[in-house]
Amino acid sequence: MPTDTIRPHTAPGHLGPRKDGPDPGPPAGLRSAALTAVRYGARLGTVLSWTAVTIGAIAMIIPFLWMLGVAFRTNGDLYADPARLWPTHWTMHGVDAVLDQLPFGRLVLNTFVFAGGTTVILLLFDSMTAFALARLKFRGQNVVFLLILATLMVPFQVTLVPVFLTLFHLGWLNSYQGLIIPRATSALGIFLLRQFFMQLPRELDDAARIDGAGDFTVYWRIILPNAKPALASLFIIQFAALWNDFLWPLVVTNNIDMQTLPAALTLFSSQSGVDHAALMAGAAISLSPLAIAFLVLQRFFVQGVATTGIK
Repeated sequence: MPTDTIRPHTAPGHLGPRKDGPDPGPPAGLRSAALTAVRYGARLGTVLSWTAVTIGAIAMIIPFLWMLGVAFRTNGDLYADPARLWPTHWTMHGVDAVLDQLPFGRLVLNTFVFAGGTTVILLLFDSMTAFALARLKFRGQNVVFLLILATLMVPFQVTLVPVFLTLFHLGWLNSYQGLIIPRATSALGIFLLRQFFMQLPRELDDAARIDGAGDFTVYWRIILPNAKPALASLFIIQFAALWNDFLWPLVVTNNIDMQTLPAALTLFSSQSGVDHAALMAGAAISLSPLAIAFLVLQRFFVQGVATTGIK
């Protein structure tokens, strides 16, 4: 009896038995179309990103250019067309008024002492407080931290009068200590540094203590060197805020030799009008130290932003 030959099952429309092997994947034409679509999508995303960055840059640069233009315009030229960026007739009246009517060198020195000295002391006090809250264990630790955060909800203007009276009785009005000491701490700085310190590995502390280091040595030799990005970010934020601070120096000082540059620029405003050219010239000159500080610390600032939230 002849043996039946077992033939492989052939599906309808299939010319022969299926062959084992790797899946050849989609046709070459389909793969090429998919790669082209991915490339166009990437290019479109790049174009949209650069468009958004360009629009944001223009939105920030135009007010600065307008300020520079007003610094070299007369009031009549400004009132004729306030929207124009550049003057029709250039004049040095604004720059001459700032340099002639104000003790400009003294004002810049006072602003540097106030902003720079306060920021350095603030970094020291805030980092020490943040180290205690982040790396040490003591009773009531969380309560202290919550109380510090609660001060963020108290407006500075609420405490202005009591602090002014305290400085008056201490005889610290029109003095550097009166300008610096009441602003030498910041709840925001403590919060930012505490969050950054908590991200650092605790094995660093343990290794240092095994070698006989105390708490201050751990803080000074271990924590601070590893917190340069956070310290640089906080320095830029606080230095810029203090350099542009108007209300506090205006309240604490009434002597032109002790005032800061933003407070002294109010002398160009009077009942007869505002000397816009002098005001904008002084504002443009006062921006240069902030730009220099940001350019010097930009690398650390970017690192601080990039490492925020990393655990």
